[in-house]
Amino acid sequence: MINLRDMALRRLVTLGPRYLPFADVATDEVPLSRLLRLSLFQVTVGMALVVLVGTLNRVMIVELAVPATLVSGMLALPLLFAPFRTLIGFKSDTHRSALGLRRAPYIWKGTLYQFGGFAIMPFALLVLSGYGEAIDAPRWIGLSAAALSFLLVGAGVHMVQTVGLALAADLVKDEDHPKVVGLMYVMLLVGMALSAVIYGALLSNYTPGRLIQVIQGSAVVTVALNLFALWKQEARDRNRAQQMALARHETFAAAWTCLTQTPGMSLLLVLIGFGTFGFGMADVLLEPYGGQALGFSVAQTTLLTAILATGTLLGFGIASRTLGNGRDPITLAAYGALIGVPGFLAIILSSLMIGAPLFVFGILAVGLGAGLFGHATLTATIRAAPEGRVGLSLGAWGAVQATCAGLGVLLAGLVRDVLVAFPGDAGLHMQTPYNVVFGIEMLFLVAAVIMATSLVANRDRRRDAAPKSVSQTHSVEVS
Repeated sequence: MINLRDMALRRLVTLGPRYLPFADVATDEVPLSRLLRLSLFQVTVGMALVVLVGTLNRVMIVELAVPATLVSGMLALPLLFAPFRTLIGFKSDTHRSALGLRRAPYIWKGTLYQFGGFAIMPFALLVLSGYGEAIDAPRWIGLSAAALSFLLVGAGVHMVQTVGLALAADLVKDEDHPKVVGLMYVMLLVGMALSAVIYGALLSNYTPGRLIQVIQGSAVVTVALNLFALWKQEARDRNRAQQMALARHETFAAAWTCLTQTPGMSLLLVLIGFGTFGFGMADVLLEPYGGQALGFSVAQTTLLTAILATGTLLGFGIASRTLGNGRDPITLAAYGALIGVPGFLAIILSSLMIGAPLFVFGILAVGLGAGLFGHATLTATIRAAPEGRVGLSLGAWGAVQATCAGLGVLLAGLVRDVLVAFPGDAGLHMQTPYNVVFGIEMLFLVAAVIMATSLVANRDRRRDAAPKSVSQTHSVEVS
């Protein structure tokens, strides 16, 4: 029996690096089981994303008849907290604690925010929509409570994800930082895919009562998984606490200036913004598009999130192998943005011909492009991080991405509602407002490709202009 167990474990170890991207980051000191347990915080983040941009936007727009502009505004509320991801990362880098803990306090605070938001969210949405006995409730109560719930969940997600990724980077060697962060994002996508399937099954027979059970159950699961993920991950260190107490306090402004002065970093952040606009605007409209233009049910449209996550997971796997072989991440990001263009074209054409098969193909292509683009820009940002400022660098990447994603969602809903409001004699088909948004995303992706090409050209010119002895030192630079 023992021999069979040992053989099974050895087999799993050999399969891990081959089929699970970034699994080779595990060491004797930090085994894969510990890293996978820590990655559970990404599973809860994936659950929150599926609830917000997947299930709830379809239910609010179709079943609860909430205007898409208002839904987009709710989903965009977390962007108010997104710019603070950089500050959160910096604070977790320099946090002073008598026990030497830096990351754990912030992860716990973020978990409490997530729980509070999920706890009040379903009731707030029912009041906002005027469902049942809530029809007599003042609309401002539902509006303010729903806004508060979305803001709390968004703040918790930003805090947990930023500091959790920094904690994961703390556990491994510097050269393994891109791998461990990549592993965490693979688990995020796995969590999104699994939770989308589970939510789809639970809401196959939609009722308001079932919606309340599902969302509040998510609150309890979030706390349980985050506590289990955090358990014994960050060791207490009195020596580090003393060093932090005696160390000279660096201001956030000075740290931020150091980061932005890294060659190519500013252009890289702009590239991340363009690509995020290109891939992120569709988040709020894919499921309503499937429901209204193609006639999908709630359960079927929820599964679209799983399909998108599967494509993104495939993109991460390809990026892992490609970047591991020395491929330039900025060039790979350009390819990812380029793949997204025909993906959105297929989604547009699905309402005119072929239908569901072409729609699913387009979603897979968009997910694949987003995975390549996201992992490539993440790797480039990590490589450019100043020493001891991994949290700050991750925060900058997350702040730009989350802010642009929120603005993209808001813009998408606004464009859709403006076109829907056109008079009937304008001749607009039901799918036209959605297709206009998808066309705008294609333009942003083309701009991202142009920006990536410019970034690579500028980097090559700097290398050619630098003395050979300097260029061989591989000083901190986006590559």
